[in-house]
Amino acid sequence: MNSEERVIRTLRREEVDRVPSFEWMIDKKVMNAIKPDRTYDEFIYEMDLDAFVVYLDYEREEIKPGVFRDEWGNIVKATDEEHTIAEGCIKTLDDLKGYEPPDPRSPHRYKTLDSILHEHSGKKAIILHLNDVFSIPRNLLGYEQFLISIIENPRLINELVELSVEINLTLAKEAIKRGVKIVFTGDDFAYNKGLLVSPKSFDEIFYPRFLKVIRGFKELGLFVIKHTDGNIWSIIDKIVDSGIDCLDPLEPRAGMDITTVKRKYSNRIAIKGNVDCAKTLSFGTKEEVIEETKQCLRDGAPGWGFILSSSNSIHSSVKPENYVAMLETLYKYGHYPISI
Repeated sequence: MNSEERVIRTLRREEVDRVPSFEWMIDKKVMNAIKPDRTYDEFIYEMDLDAFVVYLDYEREEIKPGVFRDEWGNIVKATDEEHTIAEGCIKTLDDLKGYEPPDPRSPHRYKTLDSILHEHSGKKAIILHLNDVFSIPRNLLGYEQFLISIIENPRLINELVELSVEINLTLAKEAIKRGVKIVFTGDDFAYNKGLLVSPKSFDEIFYPRFLKVIRGFKELGLFVIKHTDGNIWSIIDKIVDSGIDCLDPLEPRAGMDITTVKRKYSNRIAIKGNVDCAKTLSFGTKEEVIEETKQCLRDGAPGWGFILSSSNSIHSSVKPENYVAMLETLYKYGHYPISI
């Protein structure tokens, strides 16, 4: 069974030979410490990961040293981390009226995706990063103004969320033409203690459009993995009801118990997670990583439909040796039938 088959069968909650594994992001410093001077492609194969996670191509111009304007119009400051947006380009409804988002049909948008599909389709799962309803409005406004505007300017938020839905459905249609089978949306709805917005705002502004974009992806024939950090117990039923195929990362530090989720929803969705990257992978010993990985396999793997990964990503603070220990534990104990 190759990696693409393993991931797709897992998303269908069907029998596989072993638990698959991949990450939304692996920091370059961590990769280089484990496998010096390797490309991302080489790292995926040498570490026996099951998927390429692909981000679309957006141009940016340097406006002063270390500061860039991206294709969305946002100001981005270069740092040692993978993702940083310093200032959004939308302030008011008038700004939005004259705003032209990046063309979702532009051929250059898909240059990296086309290359990876050409080289690796049929061998590794190719998973395209898209968005649903939070990230694009947040980026265009800036995080603080986004949260303020939900209360003070809900019309602006409504229009930005609708813009996000339409852009992402168009991107998905273009991706399908190229042979993409799986997408994930990386919009976080929560933090450790609960939702980032009020339940009323979530229900009235965001959830109807979340249903629209997820069901639009499904109507195109895509598998959909929904990522959101934080404590999502108050909305997990709604997320599952949207028709997603997989939910991650079930963040342990936010109280998301993988056993409970597996017991309640395993007949409807696959699950992905959740070795703690905030504590165990970053500050724990190799022995602690091994034990936590084994426990994740015990909790998540029985009955199929489980992808092992970190509880978010392999960020820059993750100890390289701990990520290796997690994968070595998977390859030792993650073959079916699970027996630990």
